[in-house]
Amino acid sequence: MKKTVFDKIWDSHVVKRIEGGPEVLYIDRHLVHEVTSPQAFAGLDRRGIKVARPERTFAVCDHNVPTLNRHLPIVEEQSRIQVETLARNAAGHGVTYFGLGNPKQGVVHVVGPELGITLPGMTIVCGDSHTSTHGAYGSIAFGIGTSEVEMTLASQCIMQPKPQKMLIEINGRLGKCVTAKDLVLYIVYKLTAGGGTGYFIEFAGSAVRELTMEGRMTVCNMSIEMGARGGLIAPDEKTFEYFYGREYAPKGAEWDKAVARWKTLKTDEGALFDKTCTFDAADVEPMITYGTNPGMGMKITGTVPTGDGLAGTDRITFDKALHYMGFQAGQSLIGHPVQYVFLGSCTNGRIEDFRTFAAFVKGKKKHPDVTAWLVPGSGSVEKQICAEGLDKTLEAAGFELRRPGCSACLAMNEDKIPAGKYAVSTSNRNFEGRQGPGSRTLLAGAPVAAAAAITGKVTDPRTL
Repeated sequence: MKKTVFDKIWDSHVVKRIEGGPEVLYIDRHLVHEVTSPQAFAGLDRRGIKVARPERTFAVCDHNVPTLNRHLPIVEEQSRIQVETLARNAAGHGVTYFGLGNPKQGVVHVVGPELGITLPGMTIVCGDSHTSTHGAYGSIAFGIGTSEVEMTLASQCIMQPKPQKMLIEINGRLGKCVTAKDLVLYIVYKLTAGGGTGYFIEFAGSAVRELTMEGRMTVCNMSIEMGARGGLIAPDEKTFEYFYGREYAPKGAEWDKAVARWKTLKTDEGALFDKTCTFDAADVEPMITYGTNPGMGMKITGTVPTGDGLAGTDRITFDKALHYMGFQAGQSLIGHPVQYVFLGSCTNGRIEDFRTFAAFVKGKKKHPDVTAWLVPGSGSVEKQICAEGLDKTLEAAGFELRRPGCSACLAMNEDKIPAGKYAVSTSNRNFEGRQGPGSRTLLAGAPVAAAAAITGKVTDPRTL
């Protein structure tokens, strides 16, 4: 029987099939952060049991951490309590913990791959929806709820129905100033925020193979923004090269065995998918969102849709989004004032994103009306930024580098966009209040963010 790469990984991890119900799936890596884990650990404590496989469990604080003044106590009480609780739970259960002060600390979905905790062929879960990021390395990775976090801590297994399979194939070459972020925003715009519901997506095609590993992470990261359970890309030589020598990756003869096994993780010719979509990379331009879900996107040179043809709840949602954002149907966003720019998150907080941003702002100056938050995805990314001198380039252009964390991706820490202000953000969600109560988020890639930071308005980066 011909199998997809998803089938190969999933089927090899099934512990038990329940007739008419879900399957019991073994989990290779369980990633834990401070927001969705306290109740799960408390559940274990009430039952008097320990984490079943502490060596396969890794904890990182990222959502609540401050990105400035790390030498001081965390100001927000709830954030401080959650970070302290994670440290205590990790120590009490023998779980490896990358806490504040640890040079490896950062956003959990950036830390996992760069340390080699993530590896091809694995099943990976975390109490965070953007766990799909790890699928870029040829793994099945998806977010879970707090009760499932407890289930995984207790048994290293989880009960899941097997999703349907979707193939999204993108061929051709991406154009000038078009990044992986633009590519995935284009796909979400084409398929809508619910177009992937019920599916696990395999991304393929020449345009996907040309992406760097960082770019592939961005694409898989946002697979859930079209409603999918997750997304993955079959591993290849780029993948193997990325992991070689990483801290938790196999070494010596074990490395050779692992690579031989990873090379089998590709979809068999003739394997069937439940749905297939194809796109031409040449049609993708720098993208930006205008509404309150990632599917409300458009090419930066386009105009806000009129909503013609929408009816019922779809029309209500559309009108409500435009009202919240302060936009009009048919409006061009080019030239619209921007007060904040955010570079970072598990979507665009990697070294490649900072290289791109720095290249755009080199020799220029940040607009005086723009507040820019540039937040590395991890301590390792921060270190590399400084090693390459990118911090000096950014500083000369009027930007300040902050410390690693989720930051302004979500309003769970001190980095909040004020009500009514517009932020061009390289994060993944533009829901109402996502970046702060009343904040207005325009999702985009690093080039569009850099252009906005320099000009103080929405700008096509191809004009700079």
